Amino acid sequence: MSETVSFGYRDVDASEKAGMVRSVFSGVASRYDLMNDAMSGGMHRLWKDQFVRRVKPRKDEAILDMAGGTGDIAFRMHKYGARVTVSDINPEMLA
Repeated sequence: MSETVSFGYRDVDASEKAGMVRSVFSGVASRYDLMNDAMSGGMHRLWKDQFVRRVKPRKDEAILDMAGGTGDIAFRMHKYGARVTVSDINPEMLA
């Protein structure tokens, strides 16, 4: 018997979950930041600004943003002069 895991409001075969998650993010990638605006009332932008201020990126500092999504945090760090590389498992998020 194969293992099942939770996905949304249902249980799915564990071997299928990664592909299902990838599909969800591929489907919303072009509207991801707008979706975050709607779900957080725009607060996610303030949280990300606060995060970047705490990191204190420096001019010419090399920063690797893993699971960087649309790169919105990386763009904020780049404004400080940091050299940022963004990586995400979902290529649609980086487009």
